[in-house]
Amino acid sequence: MEYVTLNNGIKMPKLGYGVYQTPPEDTKRCVLDAIEVGYRSIDTAQAYGNEEGVGQALAECGLPREEFFLTTKVWITNTGYEKAKASIEDSMQKLGTDYLDLLLIHQPFGDYYGTYRAMEEFYEAGKIRAIGVSNFEPDRYLDIEHFANIKPAVNQVETHVFQQQKVAKEYLQKYGCQIESWGPFAEGKNDIFTNPVITKIGEKYGKTAAQTALRFLLQSDVVIIPKSVNKDRMQQNFDLFDFTLSPEDMAAIEALDGGQSLFFSHYDPKTVEWFMSIL
Repeated sequence: MEYVTLNNGIKMPKLGYGVYQTPPEDTKRCVLDAIEVGYRSIDTAQAYGNEEGVGQALAECGLPREEFFLTTKVWITNTGYEKAKASIEDSMQKLGTDYLDLLLIHQPFGDYYGTYRAMEEFYEAGKIRAIGVSNFEPDRYLDIEHFANIKPAVNQVETHVFQQQKVAKEYLQKYGCQIESWGPFAEGKNDIFTNPVITKIGEKYGKTAAQTALRFLLQSDVVIIPKSVNKDRMQQNFDLFDFTLSPEDMAAIEALDGGQSLFFSHYDPKTVEWFMSIL
């Protein structure tokens, strides 16, 4: 495994396993499979409803807790200082752990300043090793970065070959915040798995389009957490460290960037209305 060093000196695996949209009843099995493949970084969230399954897998895998890098996220319904504190304790109980490696604010809505103050307290008490945000566009990130006592260590945002987050990366790098990808496969949009550019490049290295797309992100200094419920694909997603894309191949994939989300914009009132409707 390769690692990035966060702005507080904590080392984070560059490759992890995500459980977004993994059914709660399947989560323990999937995480145990991922652990057997070799994943040690696991990413979940309160909103996923499967923290218990992750915790059960960690308890049953037979490996010590300190071998894992565990991430969860505070959901919109739990924003605000007091609610966030209670939800963080609840998440740790569900996960069966007395500390978290990384805790993120899931969305830039609600009283996320109160949430962040609660996270800072847990950090200072040694119960969270690193804190950060998710889905914070550059303007929201810069705002919280400026006023926070503990600077965000990670910003997890939609990042894939069709949305490479070049502007966001510029500012995150400037202020020492690690970019992490959600949706590294763009959830299959734009026919990513059969894209001729990615497929042709992958063939040169004996790799699939999926592996090539992930490798591109790794070489672009993006932390990735691909999700699969299929153990064979988990293994494929893990086998990324035995090849390196050439500068020419990197440039060809960089040219695929559309610079826009394939899912939603936090600046779109309809999107905000939708988020508010699911509270």
